[in-house]
Amino acid sequence: IHQDRCAMKVSTEACILGAWFGNQDLQHKTILDIGAGTGLLMLMLAQKWPGKIHGMEIDTEAATQLKENVLQSPWNEKCLVFNGDIRDYPLPVVYDFIISNPPFYEKQLESPVDTVNKARHSSSLTLEELIKAIDKNLSSTGSFGIILPIDRAIYFEKLSIDNGFCLIQKVNISHSPAHAPFRSVLHCSRKAEKPSLFQELVIRDRDGN
Repeated sequence: IHQDRCAMKVSTEACILGAWFGNQDLQHKTILDIGAGTGLLMLMLAQKWPGKIHGMEIDTEAATQLKENVLQSPWNEKCLVFNGDIRDYPLPVVYDFIISNPPFYEKQLESPVDTVNKARHSSSLTLEELIKAIDKNLSSTGSFGIILPIDRAIYFEKLSIDNGFCLIQKVNISHSPAHAPFRSVLHCSRKAEKPSLFQELVIRDRDGN
């Protein structure tokens, strides 16, 4: 993955998000990554899932590098990149699964670099706008996966339920057994599956392994 022209680089949580859903037996035919960045999630899912994978990226420089990363991969024939704003971009299909590692900082000190602000701050795409975009572009039987800081995940879980979705899986991520969770992965669907599955993932054990 080349990332010199992308404001947001490959991160541990993005790798966790891609691996978590990549290793689930979800036979989706159409998949969308909102805010695809480097293309990490697209390519992780492309290795595991049989469907077509589309990526939406608002930043032109990042989208250019995203296309290059996809084209040089062994999975380029199943991946397609769009450069635009998910809020109004006319995507060609509805999707069985949508994944996103979205901007999540709100009311915090912003960077002087505009591309970093777009990638990091929800002023460029609020959670309310994100759930509307997911709702608009998801099939009637589809589901979505997202990773957020714990406090934003609690809010987004309620927001999702208010918009007709059901939580089917939640994973709280901690740095170690001594640390409180700092991220949550949410898996939500239009179709209720009860009871929802709650799990925990600890990145390092007590010895730092």
